[in-house]
Amino acid sequence: MGTESRNVRSQNLDQMSALEIVRLMNREESAVLRALENAEEPLARAAEIAARTFSRGGRIVYVGAGTSGRIATMDAAEMPPTFGIPPDRFIALIAGGADAGGKAIEDAEDDVHAGIVALNVLEVGQEDFVVGIAASGSTPFVVSAVRHARQKGASTCGIANNRGSVLLEEAELAVFLDTGPEVLTGSTRLKAGTSQKLALNRISTIAMVLSGKVVENLMVDVKAKNHKLKERCARIVTDLTPLTRDEAWDLLVRHDWNIREVLDDVAGSR
Repeated sequence: MGTESRNVRSQNLDQMSALEIVRLMNREESAVLRALENAEEPLARAAEIAARTFSRGGRIVYVGAGTSGRIATMDAAEMPPTFGIPPDRFIALIAGGADAGGKAIEDAEDDVHAGIVALNVLEVGQEDFVVGIAASGSTPFVVSAVRHARQKGASTCGIANNRGSVLLEEAELAVFLDTGPEVLTGSTRLKAGTSQKLALNRISTIAMVLSGKVVENLMVDVKAKNHKLKERCARIVTDLTPLTRDEAWDLLVRHDWNIREVLDDVAGSR
């Protein structure tokens, strides 16, 4: 298994200085971008499926364990504030439940039934898109969930870092991220985890762009929950209209920080 193999370039890791290890890890990270470049077409297809699912009212459900589950949880959690969508449209299921998002529950990944039960609780069906993420591509929790989702008629995608793994075979769409052996043998929170984070960045962001949640390259549905985000809203309005910053701020206050309503107001007054 590629992600469990020893990396010949780091065999003397325990004899290296901190600077030498930093340089080695920097060189090794180049494999991450190569892996993503080699997976451009399946990543684009995954994003298109996610966009289609979202636009039809379905849900994008990530399934992962350990590092992969925590990465999935982070991506799903960022979607509502960034794109102004309900929290039940992008969902992350992590082996071990919500507690596993903040601490390691390593044995949970071997539970072949928990993922199935979690999908049944959500009543996953034909309108949904289930994305399984596992560096090994063999995590029982993830594989069984993806297999079950497919049986339920949901669209499925598998993201793994080992070629020919069972997850890639079980999913309708396979995304293989060839990051190779880790600097610290088997520690897939490193290159494999980084590649998974970047893959989900692409799938979720592109899905929202294709779903009309972005104007130009601006997040016009951002939820202004703090001062920094209110300032961002004002900048977005001034970028898209002739308004000054103060005029934009005043209109945003009147429209409860809804950028789209402000844009409609300005367009209607012309």
